[in-house]
Amino acid sequence: MADTTFDLVVIGGGPGGYVAAIRAAQLGLKTACVEREHLGGICLNWGCIPTKALLRTSEIYHLMQNAGEFGLKVDGIGFDVAKVVKRSRQVAGQLSAGVKHLLKKNKVTVFDGDGKLAGNGKVAVAKDGKPVADLTAKHIILATGARARSLPGLEPDGKLIWTYKEAMVPDTMPKSLLVIGSGAIGIEFASFYRTMGAEVTVVEVLDRVLPVEDEEISAFAHKAFEKQGMRILTGATVEQLKASGGKVTASIKLKDGKTESLTTERAILAVGIVGNVENIGLEGTKVKVDRSHVVIDEYCRTGEPGVYAIGDLCGPPWLAHKAMHEGVICVEKIAGVKDVHPMDVRNVPGCTYCWPQVASVGLTEAAAKEQGHAVKVGRFPFIGNGKAIALGEPDGLIKTVFDAKTGELLGAHMVGAEVTELIQGYTIAKTMETTEAELMHTIFPHPTISEAMHESVLDAYGQTLHF
Repeated sequence: MADTTFDLVVIGGGPGGYVAAIRAAQLGLKTACVEREHLGGICLNWGCIPTKALLRTSEIYHLMQNAGEFGLKVDGIGFDVAKVVKRSRQVAGQLSAGVKHLLKKNKVTVFDGDGKLAGNGKVAVAKDGKPVADLTAKHIILATGARARSLPGLEPDGKLIWTYKEAMVPDTMPKSLLVIGSGAIGIEFASFYRTMGAEVTVVEVLDRVLPVEDEEISAFAHKAFEKQGMRILTGATVEQLKASGGKVTASIKLKDGKTESLTTERAILAVGIVGNVENIGLEGTKVKVDRSHVVIDEYCRTGEPGVYAIGDLCGPPWLAHKAMHEGVICVEKIAGVKDVHPMDVRNVPGCTYCWPQVASVGLTEAAAKEQGHAVKVGRFPFIGNGKAIALGEPDGLIKTVFDAKTGELLGAHMVGAEVTELIQGYTIAKTMETTEAELMHTIFPHPTISEAMHESVLDAYGQTLHF
């Protein structure tokens, strides 16, 4: 068992980990990446990417069902669950292989196994309990990610009560489904299964769906989901799940205090995540853990000298692109790159790929007011946008929030077709610290949905043109 010396060892090959390793290698650091299962991590293999493949299938299926609205005739509409899942897995497999290629191209040494801190500047790698290698490095990045949270009485069994992993590879399409939690993961699965024909009930303990989003956007999405036939119970709690006879029975405490029993073919748990802090050697170190997540400073340093942490292992928002950016910040600081800027979470966009899509960046209107801002708020509905109407997607809304005194764009919130692509325009504007003046004088192409972004800005200042 040979000792191997590196400048940097990254434990975890998910979005944050592999990007950190690649950037470190580009900066001349001799780098190793330790990954126990799949390069690309949960996001690429069991999260972001394969779920988008599934949602694309449901989007096409929806269009086929409504082909008549476009003057088209489609007969014999149906789907093959096995082929739907197979395509999703092939997409994930292709991209995982791509990550392997990128690491090899950048001369990052990859170790297959579990990485664990083993003393000052040391990482022990083991596979199935057997030692693989002892690595030494001046710098070690923890990028072990997170896993689905389970609650007492709501434990998944992998057969009838699913986590996101089982929900991505159904052997049959359930006729009825209970989704517990209405964050991005829960709502995306609710949207997929409802569009594919399942009767879907969503239970959310808070008072609204997509609770991290602006309240107005949440309300708009709620109405859209109900219009599609979803049943949504907010302010409600699933107190117990029982799986038997091929079905799941839930005891649900409703907002009014009454209890309802609901039986469905399957249930999905989407009640948050917990960091993978176990079995990575944190014992005896100065690494601080708060509610299952590692505490870091603005440059991803932990309390232990030479040990860093990034991604879902650390604080919110728990998003792949945030993890990637943290990885770059971390290694550039390690390598001594000048002008490394700390992460500003206000500039991290959030996207939910349900139907209709939801996307946002920055402060909600309520949060802006709570922080003491006098605000100007603009809104523009998709029904006033020519491209949205031509696409057959007239249901949507774009909302912008500005500081009334300085014109700073504080936040942007969107619901509707393709808003997960559009939000980057506002993200760039926030990163460049533009004001309403620059946005007003920006020329948006016609006809595009992006024109609604311009109109929302204009509306905040009483200048909207098309509504």
